[in-house]
Order: sequence, then structure tokens, then C-alpha cells
Amino acid sequence: MLMRTDPFRELDRLAQQLMGPGTWSRPSPMPMDAYREGDVYVVAFDIPGVSADAIDIDVERNMLTVKAERRPVAKSDDVQMELSERPLGVFSRQIVLADTLDTEHIQAGYDAGVLTLRIPIAERAKPRKITIGVGDDRKEISG
Repeated sequence: MLMRTDPFRELDRLAQQLMGPGTWSRPSPMPMDAYREGDVYVVAFDIPGVSADAIDIDVERNMLTVKAERRPVAKSDDVQMELSERPLGVFSRQIVLADTLDTEHIQAGYDAGVLTLRIPIAERAKPRKITIGVGDDRKEISG
């Protein structure tokens, strides 16, 4: 068997071992992407190996908090672990959402280890036309 080493991967692994797994009071960060797709703001979190029932999503005012816990897989007594690089424990991410997002209608989906949140842009933040009334004359402008 051919084995190749990466010194930076070894440093990352050593740092993770020293810090230990994430806990509820000190969670590990989770990678994410955020982008706008039309009238929806999309946030995607990578949390592979986490079951959907171990994910907690909260919104308080405009603070979005996502927490997930990757638990060890139950193994029988005769299993001897040779290598363990996948981190276990609690992962968390907090995002301050803009006031222009409609936090009442967030949709969440989980597929292939990716949690995707779709947050609609609030109606009040979308462009609209404003009518100006001067006496009996009214003009419409774009705003």
C-alpha cells in the first residue's frame, strides 16, 4: 500500500486532537457558502455524517444559529480503530441576517451532508414604484 503524507494535514489533525472535539459550550466551526439567488438568500452548511435529527436551527431577532452534533458510530467490541480523522462533537455557526430578509419564512433542506437554508427577501426590501400626488396631477416614478 502506498501512503503519502501531507505535513499540513498532520498539523490540522494534531491541533484538532489537542483542542478535542467540539462541545456545546465550545463548538467547532462549520464551513458554509452564502449567496443570493433571485429573491432568495441561500446559505449552505457542510455537515457530512450528521443525522437530520442532530441539527438545531434557531432564529432570534436577526441572529441565525445552526448547531449540529456528529456522534460516534456504534461499533462492536471486536472493532479496532486504525485511523480516525473525521471530527466528532458539536459544530456551530452564527450569522447576523439583514433586516431585508424574511426570517418568518425560512425553508431548510438537508441532502448529501449539506444543510441548505433558503431565506426569502422581505417584500419591504424589494423595489417598488411610488406615486407622487400634486393636486389632481399624479406622476409615477421608479424607486
